[in-house]
Amino acid sequence: MSVARRTALLLIACGSLGAGAAFAQTPPATTPAPATPPAPPPAAAPPPAAASPPGGPRPQKPGDAFGEEVTLSAKTMVFSKGGANWDSAFETLVEAFKNVYGALQKQGIKPAGPAMTIYTATDDTGFEYQAGVPVDGEPKGPFPEGIAIGKSPEGRALKFVHRGSYDAMDSTYEAITNYLDERKLEARDLFVEYYVTDPLTTQEDNLVIEVYVPVK
Repeated sequence: MSVARRTALLLIACGSLGAGAAFAQTPPATTPAPATPPAPPPAAAPPPAAASPPGGPRPQKPGDAFGEEVTLSAKTMVFSKGGANWDSAFETLVEAFKNVYGALQKQGIKPAGPAMTIYTATDDTGFEYQAGVPVDGEPKGPFPEGIAIGKSPEGRALKFVHRGSYDAMDSTYEAITNYLDERKLEARDLFVEYYVTDPLTTQEDNLVIEVYVPVK
């Protein structure tokens, strides 16, 4: 996980984005105009379009949300809570989802929606999370250690769609940060990823992830 995404996550969580510093430029020294203006150089051919790197973000499809305002409804969810480093983020989350699905299966409980990760704290080395799935009603019976029941976030949020690998989300979060900055929007101190495609069975380059940024 690159520093770029870590920085974007931190900026979103803090809800404040700093403007870049302006630098004064020294005007170039004036030189006498030539008696005869030189002929303009031949136009350079445009550079070829750069190919997307393997594992990079995939282009959005028509209709993909980017900054769409929505209202999240609180859902009962069974989740695994913990912390992880960015370098092993996806592997950690996948393992957490396996534990949650295993606990639900033992009790005969079916998920009521896609898996989600709620990021509750971040810094430049790692993050704290709740990784789980929504369920109908309140599950009965004890769960294994490390598995808990809670509610997903609710209220006003902005929805964004990412296509591609988890590690390629740097560019998506940078774009989200710029979107908030340009509109002077302040995010709450958490954000949510909904996995439209199952992270346990989908090839990572083909992931579709909805990012929800609750705003104040």
